[in-house]
Amino acid sequence: MRIMGIDPGLATVGYGIIDYYKNEFKTFDYGAVLTAAGKKTELRLEEIYENIEELIKTSNPDAVSIEKLYFNTNEKTAVNVCQARGVILLAATRNKIPVFEYTPLQIKQAVTGYGRAEKKQIIYMVTKILNLKKEPTPDDTADALAMAICHAYCSDSMLFEMKERS
Repeated sequence: MRIMGIDPGLATVGYGIIDYYKNEFKTFDYGAVLTAAGKKTELRLEEIYENIEELIKTSNPDAVSIEKLYFNTNEKTAVNVCQARGVILLAATRNKIPVFEYTPLQIKQAVTGYGRAEKKQIIYMVTKILNLKKEPTPDDTADALAMAICHAYCSDSMLFEMKERS
């Protein structure tokens, strides 16, 4: 199964594409889509959409894994993340790729075994699980890879299979 994990944002969209088969991981691609701060928001969103759609078309994932939204105190950041997330979901939907959402707690638990893990622990475990030569940067890329790993583990479980059938 090929899984694309995405960490949405307006300035930086982290992505990670992995293959998962019989409890083994292989990294296909990872990186970040970066948009310029001085650009109009709608042009940045268009750039995100086009880049994610191109990644979907070139990698042909079976699933997209994305973090469930949660709101902190910074409303402007939340709005920007929501807008970026919207164009990402649109790109996946238009390409008929199912989207799966996970909470930060679920992602951390799946990758580190501890739902309150710190960023350094997540980056360390992503690097080890995927047998990467160096830590993925920026942090958004490591988060996206963690989302893909989370989906791999969750889709492998009986609970996920039962949920899919209902």
